[in-house]
Amino acid sequence: MLSVYSDTYYMKQALAEAEKAYEAGEVPVGAVIVSENRIIARAHNQTEQLTDVTAHAEIMAITAAASHLGSKYLPECTLYVTLEPCLMCTGALAWAQIGRIAYGASDEKRGFMLYGGKSLLHPKTKLEMGILEAECADLMKRFFKARR
Repeated sequence: MLSVYSDTYYMKQALAEAEKAYEAGEVPVGAVIVSENRIIARAHNQTEQLTDVTAHAEIMAITAAASHLGSKYLPECTLYVTLEPCLMCTGALAWAQIGRIAYGASDEKRGFMLYGGKSLLHPKTKLEMGILEAECADLMKRFFKARR
C-alpha cells in the first residue's frame, strides 16, 4: 500500500488529473500542489476548453494553491506535475517561489531543462525528476499517437 505522503502517491494524483485532460482532448498534463502533506490544488491542461494558451496545468494549480493559502508565494509547497514544465510555467513557478518541483516525464522539445535548467527556478526551489516517468511518458505517447 502506498504511503499517503510519498512522491509516488502524489504523482499518481497528478496522473489522474492528466487522464481528465486526455479524456477532454487536451494535452494530458496533470498537476497537484501539496502543502503540509495535503493536496491543496489539482489541475490539468485546459488550453482548448478555455481557449487560453496560458491554461497549463501548472499555472492553473499555482492559481488555485495561492487562492487556497491566501498568498502569492508557495515556499512550503511541492508541485507534482506529469510533464517537465515549459518556460512559461517555470517562470510562474519561480515567481511563486515554489519550494519543490517533482515531475514525471521530460519534455525534450519544450522543457525548461533545455533552456537553462535549475537556474531558471527560484534559488531555494528543490527539483526531483523522473517520478513515475514511464507512466507519465506513456500517457503522452498514447495521446499523440491517437491524434495522428
